[in-house]
Amino acid sequence: MALQPQPLQPGDYYLSPEGFMVFTEQYHLRRGFCCKSGCRHCPWGFAKARKAASGPGRRG
Repeated sequence: MALQPQPLQPGDYYLSPEGFMVFTEQYHLRRGFCCKSGCRHCPWGFAKARKAASGPGRRG
């Protein structure tokens, strides 16, 4: 049986200055699991590993 998406509630998200929809900790906790996308307000502490910047002449 597939989980049904729940409608958004007040406080579940806000719009960033760049216009992105940012989900809050409230939303993530109600959803109940980590999506492992490195969300800004992840209550499970997941953070994506960031690649080191590689410029011209640099390896890696």
